[in-house]
Amino acid sequence: MTSRDPLSLSIDECVARLGEFDAIIDVRSPGEYAEDHLPGAINLPVLDDAQRAEVGTQDRQQSAFEARRRGAALVCANIAGILGGPLADRPREFRPLVYCWRGGNRSGALATVLARIGWRTSVLDGGYRAYRRRVLQDLVTLPERFTFIVLAGRTGSGKSQILQHADALGAQILDLEALAEHRGSVLGPLPDRPQPGQKAFESRIWASLRALDPARPVFVESESRRVGLCHLPDSLMQRMRAAPCRVITAGLELRVDLLLRDYAHFVASPQDLCERLERLSELHGQRTIARWQDLVRTGQWREVVAALLTEHYDPAYDRSMRRNFSALSAAPVIALAADDAPAGTSGIDLDGALARAARAMVASA
Repeated sequence: MTSRDPLSLSIDECVARLGEFDAIIDVRSPGEYAEDHLPGAINLPVLDDAQRAEVGTQDRQQSAFEARRRGAALVCANIAGILGGPLADRPREFRPLVYCWRGGNRSGALATVLARIGWRTSVLDGGYRAYRRRVLQDLVTLPERFTFIVLAGRTGSGKSQILQHADALGAQILDLEALAEHRGSVLGPLPDRPQPGQKAFESRIWASLRALDPARPVFVESESRRVGLCHLPDSLMQRMRAAPCRVITAGLELRVDLLLRDYAHFVASPQDLCERLERLSELHGQRTIARWQDLVRTGQWREVVAALLTEHYDPAYDRSMRRNFSALSAAPVIALAADDAPAGTSGIDLDGALARAARAMVASA
């Protein structure tokens, strides 16, 4: 190997050095990249989705030789575009890591050119497949290194916001709903923000855990096994369910205030909420769903939120918490507001209350 050949690195070496590279370049197709990729990777495909399909079809229907010849022509043209475009202004000291699916032809083609230019180029041996195996292996053992503190509380008690306030205070958090881009219920999808796939969700958890200090506690919100369409790793779920808890309590009016602020997109699109409520008809019957939908259509927002909390969310949450979190009964309680808040309003500053609860939670660790 000469000084102008790319350096092949094992997955262990790459993981240890992820922060040292000036860029992590995923040369797979955009579709492959969208499914999952290394943390911080940029997508500079040497074959796009249509080209990859074309070469694969040629391999099956004609010959491997013809497919390689066609693929080489496409790869060379795309590499020229990469050099003249995204990498055109990179300095002489540029140090990229390049990978593809298996660490073979696609990454080798771009890495060889980059190295011959004079850039200190590395290639991930085994490609994305090696990375994916490493993520799955680590997600079995990584959660065991941490002391988790589970933030519990009924729907609308501000758990996600309290986690963010705790993060601003310098506490360690694992915000699973942010990683899943979902609020964790039938009404949980975020507007115009699709959830990541399962592989990408697991990569996000892996990267988040690797960034945390095992010597310090990690606050995490109580979750079920699924956050929308994303499933929590079994090892993480087991650690959370056995972890000590902190319980946030809040009066009904305050919870209504918080939910109306967090779910304002439904006020702007009431029909979307009515359609989502239909998914609860098997649990509550069509008569109840119709009553809730009438409240939505007539703009009685406080009434519909209060009904959803008392008739759907609270009973389901209480059953789930008692069944799944063994330390809940001994958990310290942090009150967000008095239960007898004036009707129609919580009567308190929401952000101030959330910040005070976060400080109390962090101080209790």
